[in-house]
Amino acid sequence: MIRGSCLCKRVRFEIHGKPGRSSHCHCSMCRKAHGAAFGSYVTVKVGDFRMLAGEESILRYRSSPGAERTFCARCGSTLQFISLKRPDIVDVALGVLDDDPGIRVPYHIFVASKAPWVEITDGLPQYPEGSPKTD
Repeated sequence: MIRGSCLCKRVRFEIHGKPGRSSHCHCSMCRKAHGAAFGSYVTVKVGDFRMLAGEESILRYRSSPGAERTFCARCGSTLQFISLKRPDIVDVALGVLDDDPGIRVPYHIFVASKAPWVEITDGLPQYPEGSPKTD
């Protein structure tokens, strides 16, 4: 089990099961949502994600057609990216996890739109657009 919470601890959740793919996303929307150089997310099966507290404090924002982002209404913490094309998956912001998810982010995506003041020097693969296709 992996626990997570927002900054003010009003929103709390658990992840059961193994997390899926993760990435550092450099698109302008992730940068703005996180207030940082990039947003880091991990995919979780909806059935493995369980809210413990604060569901009434979660705000949803339709950031683009077919995609929503969730935030804590009290402290503003970025919580999730939800693609309506993948109703069985939720992308959870890695920064709100309280426990080690047991994974390490393997690559950067949307680096074609990264902030001009950022230099990526960690040696991880970089993809100009979305995630690499995997089987």
